[in-house]
Amino acid sequence: MATDRDLIEGLIERYGSPLYLYDLGRVRSALEDLRAALPQPSRIYYSLKANPHPGLVAELRRGGARAEVTSRGELAAALEAGHPAAELMYSGPGKVRSELDEAIAVGMRTFSTESFGDLERIGAAAAAQGVIADCVLRINAAGAPGQGGLRMTGGPSQFGFDLDGLISERSRLLAEGTRIVGMHFFPLTNARDEDGLHAELANSVRTAARLRDELGIPLHLLDLGGGFAAPYATPGERPVYQGLRTSLTAVLDEHLPGWRDGEPVIAFESGRYLVGDSGRLVTTVTDVKHSKGSDYAVLDSGINHLGGLSGLGRLLPLSAQPLTAAPQGAERAGPATVTLAGPLCTPADVLARAAELPGVRPGDRLVFPHVGAYGLSASLLGFLGHPAPAEILLDGDKTVSATRLALRRHVVEPLAGPATKDTTAMADTPLSTTIDAPATAPAWDQEYEELLHDVLPRLAAKGPLRSDSSLKAAGLDSMAMVEVLVRVESAYGISIPDSELVPATFATPASLWHVVSSLREQAVGPAA
Repeated sequence: MATDRDLIEGLIERYGSPLYLYDLGRVRSALEDLRAALPQPSRIYYSLKANPHPGLVAELRRGGARAEVTSRGELAAALEAGHPAAELMYSGPGKVRSELDEAIAVGMRTFSTESFGDLERIGAAAAAQGVIADCVLRINAAGAPGQGGLRMTGGPSQFGFDLDGLISERSRLLAEGTRIVGMHFFPLTNARDEDGLHAELANSVRTAARLRDELGIPLHLLDLGGGFAAPYATPGERPVYQGLRTSLTAVLDEHLPGWRDGEPVIAFESGRYLVGDSGRLVTTVTDVKHSKGSDYAVLDSGINHLGGLSGLGRLLPLSAQPLTAAPQGAERAGPATVTLAGPLCTPADVLARAAELPGVRPGDRLVFPHVGAYGLSASLLGFLGHPAPAEILLDGDKTVSATRLALRRHVVEPLAGPATKDTTAMADTPLSTTIDAPATAPAWDQEYEELLHDVLPRLAAKGPLRSDSSLKAAGLDSMAMVEVLVRVESAYGISIPDSELVPATFATPASLWHVVSSLREQAVGPAA
């Protein structure tokens, strides 16, 4: 059986460095551990903000988790992963009408609301489509424990309803197009202390029961949020929370005795706990240098791929380890302690200071562990335009998928109404476009058709080549694109310039042939 090093080196040979690797087995284990720690029956939502990779989202869906989304992009990822729209929850502040229209149009009906304005916008969007939106009220509650009465003294925040506003403006809860079905709490995050986590969750249960009884707020769904911890880019283990299920079950029995029969449905949400320890980032040392008393190891990956908060002046404690340790007793020339810097043109591009990596040298592979959550998608991906790492889904030593996230720019038309459109988008592969292929692309020859069918068997399975077939849908990922590029250049004696290596060129057989035939004419003249 191949070693971990052999597996990773093989993947780097195929897909390049740096690489994100995600272990689906760890995702399954995390979901099992979280379910075992929570009262049953209860619902688990996966928060896509941690990592919206559709393969991870699909794995959690297969395990029975639902999804919580906060944007068009996350909604698209959840739907791509197979989640029914009606089972999703849409949350987050600042929802705009256009995204609400889109979410409701595809079948979403459950929303977490942050304010009266948010509630009214959701209701207006639902009413416009003749449906009712089920809304839970996110509560800006005081911390635990021992808060008396109904007074909630949580700090000022863009998140959630303050109690005084609920009391003074409660009539605004009757917004057209909405139905209040429950409450949503999220008092803390990344809590390793089980007693502290229990205290916060228990306080949320008690607060929800009081609001239901004293203000008459319906309580059919109670989302208690999360706060479940996981190590980030450092060694360690996820906490197991062995006593949480028993202690929280007792609180639910006391304050919400109908919960075992689903009145209310008890829900929790988690991101980092479910995917955090599934991911690793593998990087390569490109240079080692000494500068005015300090040693630096420069990597092919930086804050554009990991730890993007350091670009805002917040350097998180990240830890990298060599892919393989030096043999016992072996000594390697070079510094023992280095600053790990990335490839960006900014002094903020630092992943670790005083990293203990004796003898590190160019060509070494370093691995950052536990970066399945808040890794690539939480980083400064667009800064300086370096390509994103390939993201590899592994199940054991089997490669399930290999994709590369890319920014793309597409043409937008002037707005005809109040809706808004993104001027940039993110996709799992750069090989898609909204630009139409030329309508008058020259007819291709048999060699071109055979070439595309050979590289893209899915395209061949559909029969004769169609000018408007989507090459992306036929499997044209970044690796297949390189193969197509090399083969058409060889077959037709051309060199496709960098200016044509854009998504529009590789959108359809016609768009690619238009470029190929134009360059061929320039080289040898028009075909007879």
